[in-house]
Amino acid sequence: MRFPSDDELMAGPNAFEGIEFDEETLSRLEAGEEVEAVASVSSEEKTASALEEQPADGSTDEGFSDSDDEADDDEAADWDEDWEEEDPDEVFARLEDLKGLREDANAGAGLMMPEYPEDFRAGFVSIVGRPNVGKSTLTNALVGQKIAITSGRPETTRHNIRGIVHKENSQIVLVDTPGYHRPRTLLGKRLNDMVREALAEVDCVVFCLPADQRIGPGDQFIARELRDVRRPIIAVATKADLVSRDRLMKHLLAIDAMGDFAAIVPVSAHTGEGVDILSDVLSQNVPLSPPLYPAGNVTDESRDTLIAEFIREAALEGVRDELPHSLAVQVEEIIERPQREGDTRKPLVDVHVNVYVERDSQKAIIIGKRGSRLKEIGSRSRPLIEELLDKRVYLDLHVRTAKDWQSDPKMLGRLGF
Repeated sequence: MRFPSDDELMAGPNAFEGIEFDEETLSRLEAGEEVEAVASVSSEEKTASALEEQPADGSTDEGFSDSDDEADDDEAADWDEDWEEEDPDEVFARLEDLKGLREDANAGAGLMMPEYPEDFRAGFVSIVGRPNVGKSTLTNALVGQKIAITSGRPETTRHNIRGIVHKENSQIVLVDTPGYHRPRTLLGKRLNDMVREALAEVDCVVFCLPADQRIGPGDQFIARELRDVRRPIIAVATKADLVSRDRLMKHLLAIDAMGDFAAIVPVSAHTGEGVDILSDVLSQNVPLSPPLYPAGNVTDESRDTLIAEFIREAALEGVRDELPHSLAVQVEEIIERPQREGDTRKPLVDVHVNVYVERDSQKAIIIGKRGSRLKEIGSRSRPLIEELLDKRVYLDLHVRTAKDWQSDPKMLGRLGF
């Protein structure tokens, strides 16, 4: 069977050849209107023309012979006979059966689900609050190890970090969010959007209110926002170790007056006081569910994200107030060096990192005199990175200026915001 080529099709007869149009039809064609063309060639002329163009061997230009047409006719006749012999009800019954998956086509067959108690609970818990109220420190205390960076500077957390708490009868997935605040830049708006997204996708909410600070307009604003969240709200008085017992009681009464909370728990993440109580309360407020993450996992953050956060945490120590908002870290690449023969030490990896600031004056602050500040950042963050990678690390830090990156959509996208 042969199909005509493009050249043969282009050289073929004109579809409008032999068709005549009257003056009215021609004017309508020129105006772009659709018309029905009526051929002036008679049927006898067309038949004679077709016979003249047909090859002597009986084949057509398209490569089909008369025998092919006869075979097609015979096959169609056989199909009609087979269809007449079939019971329509049986045919439709078979089609209905094909809509579902066959038992032997189950892709999950043979997979073993881990055993868990019937009353096992698991769910997502979002931790919200103003900037610098102890959300990340509380997350680390609940998980039992460091998975979120902490700093005395506000707005340290810049994305939703998930930490996983494994208990005998429950699994709690904590979502540490950026501080909810009044945004001044495009970055601030996107951070607030992250908080709203977290509130819409969780089973329970932890509202942090530091005991060493009076409840202010920012706390009241967040409390009003939480009224529309149809989830259990757990109010947590953080930093309880920094105030006296009387001051803590007054703070708890002030929290109770703000709204209808499922529970109010005083906690000190530094001393561990109240952490286990809060963990039990959260377990009771997540739904019945199988485990959401494998046992042993403490976070789902990527390797590069954790490395960048460790470096940014080290860079935030001892710097001016305006710099934390202008500082961003991005891991460019990680390359493992070939192991030398006979070297029994852990492999050595080169970690190339870009540290971005908004102005050249900030660049000088990060680098320090003769690079002393930059070396200190590397010394503080390298042990955490080596523990994460379980390898020796050569940290290559480059400080770059990206003017007004907090309001640059392209730069924010490049940095993952």
